[in-house]
Amino acid sequence: MSDALQHECGIAYLRLLKPLEFYKEKYGTAFYGIQKMYLLMEKQHNRGQDGAGFASIKLDMEPGERYISRVRSNDPQAIQDVFSQINERVNEEMASHPEYADNVALQKKHIPYIGEVFLGHVRYGTFGKNSIESVHPFLRQNNWMHRNLIIAGNFNMTNVKELFSSLIELGQHPKEMADTVTVMEKIGHFLDDEVTDLYQECKNNGLSKREASPVIAEKLEIAKILRRASKGWDGGYAMAGLLGHGDAFVFRDPAGIRPAYFYQDDEIVVVASERPVIQTVFNVDFDKVQELQPGNALIIKKNGKVTEEEIITPTVKKACSFERIYFSRGSDAEIYQERKNLGKLILPAVLEAIDNDTDNTVFSYIPNTAETSFYGIVEAAQDFLNQRKNNFILQNRDTLTKESLQELLSVKIRTEKVAIKDAKLRTFITEDSSRNDLVAHIYDVTYGVIKPTDNLVIIDDSIVRGTTLKMSIIKMMDRLKPKSIIVVSSAPQIRYPDCYGIDMAKLEGLVAFQAALELLKERNLYHIVESVYLKCKAQENLKDSEVVNFVTEIYAPFQPQEVSDKIAEMLTDVSVKAEVKIIFQTVENLHIACPKNLGDWYFTGDYPTPGGNRVVNRAFMNFYEGKDARAY
Repeated sequence: MSDALQHECGIAYLRLLKPLEFYKEKYGTAFYGIQKMYLLMEKQHNRGQDGAGFASIKLDMEPGERYISRVRSNDPQAIQDVFSQINERVNEEMASHPEYADNVALQKKHIPYIGEVFLGHVRYGTFGKNSIESVHPFLRQNNWMHRNLIIAGNFNMTNVKELFSSLIELGQHPKEMADTVTVMEKIGHFLDDEVTDLYQECKNNGLSKREASPVIAEKLEIAKILRRASKGWDGGYAMAGLLGHGDAFVFRDPAGIRPAYFYQDDEIVVVASERPVIQTVFNVDFDKVQELQPGNALIIKKNGKVTEEEIITPTVKKACSFERIYFSRGSDAEIYQERKNLGKLILPAVLEAIDNDTDNTVFSYIPNTAETSFYGIVEAAQDFLNQRKNNFILQNRDTLTKESLQELLSVKIRTEKVAIKDAKLRTFITEDSSRNDLVAHIYDVTYGVIKPTDNLVIIDDSIVRGTTLKMSIIKMMDRLKPKSIIVVSSAPQIRYPDCYGIDMAKLEGLVAFQAALELLKERNLYHIVESVYLKCKAQENLKDSEVVNFVTEIYAPFQPQEVSDKIAEMLTDVSVKAEVKIIFQTVENLHIACPKNLGDWYFTGDYPTPGGNRVVNRAFMNFYEGKDARAY
């Protein structure tokens, strides 16, 4: 993705099922859990670089002994900063108290962060906030151990205002109207209710408050709390929560928009946003790591019992396809093949654009995340070339000489690394004209590998705003003096905003939307813009379930290729001499390549929750009214 785009967040949960002495004896350290958490978070660094947080809980501590620790950072190297702080604190305690060295009980009692329950988070701020207060995990404190609640997640809610109002109706005074705060307070409210009811039951049975505490811990029904709390939620989420006494849960939205995977054996329970993270950190096979099902919660009780329970009835599964195209690590066995297939499936459109002339075509990719799709398109191109060779040989077998056959067989698909990102270059000047000149030099090109008769095919994972393409990539490619430049997006045209965790909130920032507007102007159809606005405006007071996405009408008059051609025209500077074409993946081929992740609302406008339709309409109204505001 050559355009800068904020990513998903990542979660990591770990529960040690054995006493800490077990890990000391088997792995040589009682810090086993902390070490594994560092790896789980670092292996998800790709999912968030604005901040990181870590929380731990010690089980079965005596009153007066600290049992919850939390550390957060919004440092540029947030994960490193978090674990540097942990390491520094641990080393201080160990240096001051040599007697802790071989005594796990003393380590657990006196050294923070050592425990049995851990929660980590890496984040990108989809609202542009990067203050330390915005960094997960969030903590809701209480002197009753059971009422302490720690929350971290990968989610966005589309109806934060409604959730905020519902908290006020419950008599609360939330400190901020943010989805994380409202979700935590909603869960916290019903947690308080459940604890109160259980205490009353214990009291009726003659138990003292102290005697009631372990009974409450045992009887707390996490699934019941989540069912009550999640009524009215609209969004995509994979969230994890810890209760002060040691219970925990990981809860996924009913459409399966946000990902979550888990693994369990007799030593650990672990959850992460990506499967290969668990595979790598714990050296387990692909088929041992399970996907948390949509609408379900993985519930881990303090006693170590693990269950997966349905909280909300699942809807049609619409797992985010951007996870497969770009966000998730490509080391996942399924994702790797899916990305290759995205490249393979788009080759026919590329062959049409180059008139099947693979002899005079160079294939390359930009940025590095498009490398796997590049392998796919090259494999498919090689298959095409081999078929051409076979056909030629069969048709000319009587006249072929040894030399001509050797010459034919030596023809290969030409691939080069033509663009290299200069990681050291920073666009430190914010004034537009100066900054644009710097953006144009973000990539260096490899000279001497392109002929004036060549087509240059560059595959990218997706094209969002097109800014980097226009200001940098196309201009730089043109310096190589190719006959034509064909930019290939392994993803379809991004036409609509996302509201479930990706930072694409404004319609006017999407180059496909800009292209559609230009086409409407050119064809005297711009009255459709006002018509769509009036239809969106008329729905403002409807229930979410009644709202229709009318923004689709902006694109309805045009074939996808017409929009692609207009995008190519808009992104080609007047100074560019090569012919420029832009090819996008089809939605149909996307679904063939990624059959388990059918969420495609940013391409099709088919939102998986009712709130999505309201968001897209609100985004359109903001555009029409000239408001520089987010739609959710």
